[in-house]
Amino acid sequence: MNLADRLHTAAARLGGRAVLTLDEARLTYGTLDELSARLAGLLRGRGIGPGDRVAIMLPNVPEFGVVYYGVLRAGAVVVPLDPLLKRREIAAYLGDCGARLLIAWHAFAETAEAGSAGTDCFFVVPGEFRRLLRGVAAEHEIADLEHDDTAVIHYTSGTTGRPKGIELTHANLGGNAATVARMHALGVDDVVLGALPLYHTFGQTCSLNATVHAGARLTLLGRFDAGRALEVIRRDGVTVFQGVPTMFIALLDHPGASDMSMLRVCASGGAALPLDVLRAYEARFGCEIVEGYGLSETSPVAATNRGGVHRRPGSIGWPIRGVEMKVLGDDGRELPAGEIGEIVVRGPNVMKGYWNDPVATAEVIRDGWFHTGDLGRVDGDGYFFLVDRRRDVIIRGGYTVYPREVEEVLYEHPAVRQAAVFGVPHPGLGEEIEAVVALRAEVTCEELRDFVRERVAAYKYPRHVSFVDELPMSPTGKILKRALPRLRAGTYG
Repeated sequence: MNLADRLHTAAARLGGRAVLTLDEARLTYGTLDELSARLAGLLRGRGIGPGDRVAIMLPNVPEFGVVYYGVLRAGAVVVPLDPLLKRREIAAYLGDCGARLLIAWHAFAETAEAGSAGTDCFFVVPGEFRRLLRGVAAEHEIADLEHDDTAVIHYTSGTTGRPKGIELTHANLGGNAATVARMHALGVDDVVLGALPLYHTFGQTCSLNATVHAGARLTLLGRFDAGRALEVIRRDGVTVFQGVPTMFIALLDHPGASDMSMLRVCASGGAALPLDVLRAYEARFGCEIVEGYGLSETSPVAATNRGGVHRRPGSIGWPIRGVEMKVLGDDGRELPAGEIGEIVVRGPNVMKGYWNDPVATAEVIRDGWFHTGDLGRVDGDGYFFLVDRRRDVIIRGGYTVYPREVEEVLYEHPAVRQAAVFGVPHPGLGEEIEAVVALRAEVTCEELRDFVRERVAAYKYPRHVSFVDELPMSPTGKILKRALPRLRAGTYG
């Protein structure tokens, strides 16, 4: 059981077909398999084998696939790092996982080398990397592993404390990728847009591994830009677009956006997609968006809508095959349909645990169920609805306010392009409700407050509204709510 076997099998069948492209750069299945075998040979030559951790810092380039599958082929564990990390962050991750090697893209070499100072675990991927590897003896034997052997350690963002290493097995990732490929009916004629960062589990599973599993092609974007994405979609005949909500918002707002009838599947994940954005996007581009749900700890997909008549807009759909989900109250009992509680997940997609942290693992995996920290509900037909993150819930004067509900109302206003709602300390009420908004048209704070106040209970509307050009984003395109209080500069009402 090794994810690299998927690539090797596909290469035997589709050797001359393109698998990874970036503008003019192109890797076929056969070449990717051969170069990954040579990378495995390079690792073996350095004494790296099964179970050893190899950190990689690469952007969305075809070489990511070479390194990723090469490390797995050798039986080692991939530790993908954000290429934009700073020196002290790199040092912390390398020290925590005990990496034997850090493989970094040449553009980030200086920072990566500084982060690995004092260790003997640094290797630069030069621009002529493919030519360099052709001189390395290939390791054609793929490491024979067990299904529960760790394939990847993903680190959490650290928004709730010290970053933790999420151990995902070959079975976790392989099974989840196969499910994604099946749900989207991916085939050899499909072209998937690689807009999601490959160092993140969303991009790895749903883009890279699902593409390889299906024998399709992944056309990469170095970083997401709406104009560039539209150009690549049209140029390469993209049929599958997987993104986070901010990507769909950016495409919707781009003045050059027009017909994209070549798109067969649009899938949104990573955060809740505002219903008004979903409707506007589908009306403009004629491709329905299938919204799903998951976390890095669930490989990542846990639930998704199915297309056509089986889709329920605004929901995250049903659990995927082999996965169970339910909603629990504070007392740990399963709640009936319609009541809000914590979403828990059980199935073959749930992580092995947090690296070297049995206490944190036991806190979130109880009786086989992974406790997500997300609040949601399920309706009478079994569709799940994401309400909010537990940590984002606002308690104002004893009343519970779910930020997503208020954000949905803000998105209904035609002047609003992006919106985020959060709580701030208040001496009398405990917390007060605030909103930070990016606009597409002129509107005043008072007008927006009144717009929301007319549509929600009196305790829910934001008393404070700030305008910014762009909301702060994580590298994966999620709005960074922890950075929002620093942007406060609006009007109370």
